[in-house]
Amino acid sequence: MKVVNDKNRALGEMMKPISNTLAALVILIMTLGGSAAMGAITASLDRDRVALGDTVRLTIIATENEKLKDADLRDLTENFEIIGRSTNNSTSIVNGRMSQTRKVIIDLMPRRAGSLYVPSIRMGQNSTQSIRIQVSPAPTAPTGEQTVVFEAEVDKDSVYVQGQVILTLRIQQSINLDGGNISELKLDNAFVKPLEQHSFQRNIDGRPWRVNEVRYAIFPEKSGTLEIPAQVFSGRASRGRQSVFDLGGGGQLLRRNSQPISINVLPKPSSFTADTWLPTQSLTLQETWSSEPNQLRVGESATRTITIVGEGLQGAQLPPILFTPIDGLKYYPDQPTIEDQELTDGLVGIRQDSAAVVPVRSGTYQIPEIRIPWWNTQTEQLEYAVLPEREINVAAAEITDLTTEPVLPATPIDIAATPLTNPTRHWLGGPIWPIVTAISTLGWILTLLYLWRVRRSTAPNKPHAPDTSAEKQVFKQLLAVCADNNAARTRGAIIDWIAAFKPKASPVSLDEVAKLLGDEEFTREIDTLDTCLYSSDQDHWDGTNLADCLRRLRRASGHRDDETTEPIKLYPNGD
Repeated sequence: MKVVNDKNRALGEMMKPISNTLAALVILIMTLGGSAAMGAITASLDRDRVALGDTVRLTIIATENEKLKDADLRDLTENFEIIGRSTNNSTSIVNGRMSQTRKVIIDLMPRRAGSLYVPSIRMGQNSTQSIRIQVSPAPTAPTGEQTVVFEAEVDKDSVYVQGQVILTLRIQQSINLDGGNISELKLDNAFVKPLEQHSFQRNIDGRPWRVNEVRYAIFPEKSGTLEIPAQVFSGRASRGRQSVFDLGGGGQLLRRNSQPISINVLPKPSSFTADTWLPTQSLTLQETWSSEPNQLRVGESATRTITIVGEGLQGAQLPPILFTPIDGLKYYPDQPTIEDQELTDGLVGIRQDSAAVVPVRSGTYQIPEIRIPWWNTQTEQLEYAVLPEREINVAAAEITDLTTEPVLPATPIDIAATPLTNPTRHWLGGPIWPIVTAISTLGWILTLLYLWRVRRSTAPNKPHAPDTSAEKQVFKQLLAVCADNNAARTRGAIIDWIAAFKPKASPVSLDEVAKLLGDEEFTREIDTLDTCLYSSDQDHWDGTNLADCLRRLRRASGHRDDETTEPIKLYPNGD
């Protein structure tokens, strides 16, 4: 068994197409930010690294009225041979609005090795983006008369703790198989995330092979050596039907073992002193506002959303964003959104933190920059993802002018000339002044009622009471990672729980949580947790004491401890 950078493995000689990954990240960020898509037509490949003789699938998706059959594929045939083509249409109705999605699926085979591009494909007024793909030389044929080959490889033989390793289990078959299965992947001190499976055709020395790839993203959680044991594939060769009474099956049982793989897991470098350890190839920050912040007035609100995208990280690894208090601005944080997206070369972690920003007085405000340290695994250097400082100007609240200037007569009134026999004008047989006074009073009442309703609609919503059900669920998850003795995930789970437990607080580190709770036993347990993290020569961390301490602190605040005594298994290996 060899890793992917072994010179005898043609597939392992391919360079990583960084530009393709970054392009996908840009599209992903734009989608999360609510921006418009790059167009009504998008194109994607199921893989960005193949060998000469492999097939790769190109999927073109249209969501408007483009006619996929009119796609111009002439430029595509320069670097690729079109093996097959099919279409797929689907219709969905969401909130009473119907939308249609049309797909054209094209199976391609590269004509030569090297760095190739799927060109931009035009349909009407729109066109797709070009896509880069790395094509390695054709792999060598399996030795002997093998008809089924099972192998395992990883994309790197050395990785930082909590970094991503991609494991690929590959079954190559030149015969038909009736079923087949692979043993369950079980690893100690590592989190395993199954990825999308790939199936394609391969041509080696004129001999066709069917290839199936089962992929996993692995995140080691302890430095040292991570052992991936030999995996087992079993299947039964299809013998075909011998007669009309033969139901098939009963072919030879085949069993293949892969070779075990050892991965060197590097500890966190001593030069990295930040609280949150982020080993990644790319970390980006993006800021969006629900409305233009420079158009805010006192009492109005705008939602500020900050998105962190980490390539080769899980969303749970990304740190929460701290909205720094500013005199004159009030923040009302929302619950964060955390998810994982899959690209062709692994996972991308995404975290979104939002807060409603409400100015309480006019003026100019400086919103400080946000700076997140991360470790570049390609350059072996400390870098920072930075959201620059920005200035916003808040105008005074708009006030409706309720007074009118009295209209003066053009000429002076001669009081002496006014008849005394009629000191007041009458309307409908009575004096007019009481009626005018009543109308004016009613107008004032209606105006004040209108202003009150406008003020109420534009005033910021008061913070909701803590969601006890959400807090209870987060606390159950925290107890689960403690029960799993998972030191790395306990750190983030504590911060997520304290955000639900004390919504007005916004701690971003365990030290801030310890100061907030002010409990000596909890502080000692946090020190023990920090000592164990990223250390290869320490005994495995035991989360029992910390879990008991957390239960005590929660009970002291008046929360019942029911439904939290049974920890749930968050991350069963191999699922």
